Amino acid sequence: MTIFQKILDGKIPADMVWEDEKAVAFRDIEPKAPVHVLVIPRKPYRNIGEGATEDPELMGHLLWVCSQIAEQEGIAESGYRVITNKGDEGGQSVDHLHFHILGGRQLGWTPS
Repeated sequence: MTIFQKILDGKIPADMVWEDEKAVAFRDIEPKAPVHVLVIPRKPYRNIGEGATEDPELMGHLLWVCSQIAEQEGIAESGYRVITNKGDEGGQSVDHLHFHILGGRQLGWTPS
C-alpha cells in the first residue's frame, strides 16, 4: 500500500486543498516551490502510462483539477508547472499516479 493510498484511506493526515469523486489534492510535505500541490486519482493507477491506457477521461479530469487548483492558489495568471513522473529514470518515487503543481516563484529549467 502506497503512502497516497494511506492518505486516501484516512490513515495519514494531509493538508487537503481539493476533493471530488475522482481525485484529491493536497500540499506536498516537502515543497519545492511556494505552491506545491499533489493531485492524485482515487483509483490507484501506478503511473501515467497505466492511467492513460485504462482511463483517458480521468486524465483529462486530473488536468482540469490542476488548472482549478492553480486558480484557487492564485498562480494561474503568473504561471505554474504541472509534472508527472513515470518509472525510476523518470524520478517516480511513489507507485500511484500523481501530478505536481508548482508555482509561486520563477521556475528554472531543467527540473532536476
